[in-house]
Amino acid sequence: MHLPLAAAALAALAAIPTVAADPPNAADDLTVLRPKAGETPPRKLLHGFLLAECQKHFDARKAEVEKLKTPADIAARQERLRKEFVAALGGFPEKTPLEPQVVGVLKREGYRVEKVVYQSRPEHHVTANLYVPDGPGPFPGVVMPIGHSQNGKAAEYMQRGAVLLVRNGFVALVYDPIGQGERVQLLDKLGQPAMKGSTSEHTMTGVGALPGGRCTASYRVWDGIRSIDYLASRPEVDAKRIGCTGCSGGGTLTSYLMALDDRIAAAAPSCYLTSLERLFATIGPQDGEQNIPGQVAFGLDHADYVFLRAPKPTLICAATRDFFDIQGTWATFREAKRVYGMMGFPERVDLMESDSGHGYPRSHREAVVRFFNRWLRNVTDPVTEGDFPIEKDRDLWCTRTGQVLEDLKGRSVFDLNAALAADLAKKRAAKALKPEELRAEVARLTGVKGDPAPAKVVGHAAAARDGYTVHAVTYAPADGVPLPGHVYQPAKPGADARPVVYVHDRGKAAAAEAAAALAKAGRRVVAVDLRGYGETAPGVAAAGRPNPFGVEYKELFLAMHLNRPLLGQRVSDLRSVVGAVGGEGVEVVGVGAAAPVVLHAAALDDRIQAVTVEAGVLSWDLVARTPVSDNQLANAVPGALAVYDLPDLAAAVAPRPLTVVAPADAAGKPAGKDAVGATYAPVRAAYERAKAADQFRVR
Repeated sequence: MHLPLAAAALAALAAIPTVAADPPNAADDLTVLRPKAGETPPRKLLHGFLLAECQKHFDARKAEVEKLKTPADIAARQERLRKEFVAALGGFPEKTPLEPQVVGVLKREGYRVEKVVYQSRPEHHVTANLYVPDGPGPFPGVVMPIGHSQNGKAAEYMQRGAVLLVRNGFVALVYDPIGQGERVQLLDKLGQPAMKGSTSEHTMTGVGALPGGRCTASYRVWDGIRSIDYLASRPEVDAKRIGCTGCSGGGTLTSYLMALDDRIAAAAPSCYLTSLERLFATIGPQDGEQNIPGQVAFGLDHADYVFLRAPKPTLICAATRDFFDIQGTWATFREAKRVYGMMGFPERVDLMESDSGHGYPRSHREAVVRFFNRWLRNVTDPVTEGDFPIEKDRDLWCTRTGQVLEDLKGRSVFDLNAALAADLAKKRAAKALKPEELRAEVARLTGVKGDPAPAKVVGHAAAARDGYTVHAVTYAPADGVPLPGHVYQPAKPGADARPVVYVHDRGKAAAAEAAAALAKAGRRVVAVDLRGYGETAPGVAAAGRPNPFGVEYKELFLAMHLNRPLLGQRVSDLRSVVGAVGGEGVEVVGVGAAAPVVLHAAALDDRIQAVTVEAGVLSWDLVARTPVSDNQLANAVPGALAVYDLPDLAAAVAPRPLTVVAPADAAGKPAGKDAVGATYAPVRAAYERAKAADQFRVR
């Protein structure tokens, strides 16, 4: 006898007319979500939901800022936000010796360019060019983070900016970010970049960093802070007169650094600052470094990068036709102007807008030098750039090959991710959590709050098959988007009465064959698209084209901003469907990227009494140790490895039946036998302790 579906589900199914067996294709279409004209397309539902959730926080933040009335109010909020910001980055490590080396010098008229290498972390090398004016110092110094130019510090706009600064009496430090110039962090066998594009390498860095509690910005910010350390250490530089400017990705880093490092006396970010509200409504979240975990939830918007340094001099450089929305830029400036005014220094924040597109044009460079002249040199003379020759990339190299890892064999950010994961694994092993503690931590880190109510069920259509009937239904959770599903009703109930909830990362259509086989064997099967799967997936991966971050990477970043990882939202979806299916003996199957979702749900929900995971990644530890992973970003749970890993969840399923089929490595390939054995050894031990060794199987 079958365990019953919930009453609402039974009523919904009973109301669906069943068409004849083997109907023509038109009648056989069991697409669930069919929006009417003017309604949101299914592929936009998740994005729209997340934007609406973000808007709640934007509104709350605006209300908080409106309540600021005094410098004391501002100081209290600055202290809170700075602590939250640093915590979201995973904190800062101890400063270690920079071990700087000047490896070459170019003599030019009125200045010299030193080729410098230093270590922001032990054996993690930074390559930089230091532009030093002739004559007696000390001079004010300016650190220049770089945009996403592949040739890094040699990019023409950076050279022109640095030369303009040095000709006006500044020492300028232009350093390569990770993934660019001489600091590509992943090289192929020929010593060439193994990934196309610096932003891809930046985002891939974050895939391995997030489980350990860091993000791409953690590495980028620390490189910037240590670069300021180096600049301030030079005898030619007055450490009390430090500026910072950069464009695009360099504008991002300028914004972060000016908010976090009090030594930056004057700052001028270019072509980045807008508002998150306008950014998300236009081009959406960008690469890994530009997304801070929990940022929207704890109230850190673009305006707060200026707010956190108030009332220090700040110039916002913007472009009318930038893809970073100019409306958001002016909203940020207006808010900053009001705050600076409350502090009695409205003249210290300004905005210049050029009638141009995204970039660091001459008008920006000249405005920046005029600004730094005023605030760092007390000079108000006009600044004109003029023309001058640009150095060849190779002439600015600090290494023989043009790649620091090829020459110096140091540690990449991927090595740092792996080292952090190894350290966290030791700490987890030394302090095993009790079952109730594990559940509480899993819920906290994934953003799952309480037990979700059973999803409401609406039936749409049905079609008879050989030995079963397929019903098209919608599950509506209390929080989120509609979850389209297919319910497979067997013609003849089998001996196993447990309903099966089947979740495939490519949607219910990919589960159809397996679900049909179970239905023919007498099992009731619910194949459901959790948010962002199947019909509500934001896109479809192009055949034959690598898609390492998944089609929902922008939605993942939105969810991460909310401190509600997409994985956790899908866990709540699955549990709400389990509640709708009813009964006390539900079996759940998860395939591909849905496997970690199923493990989380099973660890939190005892109604799930049997689990099968297929082609799921072995562990997040493996993700952190794999430089190039495949489709692991959507399941990122920031900071999880400090508390648990996927095998810990598998162990928590004991003594319930758990079957692991074809486990995969982080690159999506079949995992090796030795890796499988080592990873699941603690799971086998947990089942043996529960006297249920026969209930754990690996195939």
